[in-house]
Amino acid sequence: IILGLLEPQKGYLYVDGKKINRNSHRAWQQLIGYVPQNIYLSDDTIAANIAYGTDEENINLEAVEYAAKVANLHSFVINELPNQYQTFIGERGVRLSGGQRQRIGIARALYHKPQLLIFDEATNALDNITERLVMDEVYKIKKDLTVILIAHRLDTVKKCDIIFLMENGKIIEQGKFDELVKKNRKFR
Repeated sequence: IILGLLEPQKGYLYVDGKKINRNSHRAWQQLIGYVPQNIYLSDDTIAANIAYGTDEENINLEAVEYAAKVANLHSFVINELPNQYQTFIGERGVRLSGGQRQRIGIARALYHKPQLLIFDEATNALDNITERLVMDEVYKIKKDLTVILIAHRLDTVKKCDIIFLMENGKIIEQGKFDELVKKNRKFR
């Protein structure tokens, strides 16, 4: 519903006091950066996959590099790929590890400088160290945007302003990390 892919069965989605409806949902969607659990990659360059949907001649390489730095991908691209951002990654990114593919997805979500960033289990393919580095960068930029994280790993949400603990599709607890650890055994 937040992504604008489904309409609410009852009630409405309001953002900053404005109702999101059929007339406004496309404009709303353009403000969102979304990182799903499974990233689609095309048989194209790193830059084209980060700027996915942008015509090649209109790709902003500064924005590509900025997004790659936040996603902890830039040094890999610069130091390990023969053609750096112009390196072709193969169909579905077969020349990359799962974590590298996921970081391209994170960079893609950041490329257009969204106002809302949604991570749907977006760091699950990353090792713990890389996840921490990526999340540290996301927490640095969160003052400029709203971030919604869906995660199973508790370390991923440790620095969130508010955490909603859900069970069977219902919110059973909410608060800051330290509060939830004290209140709810399931959170430990």
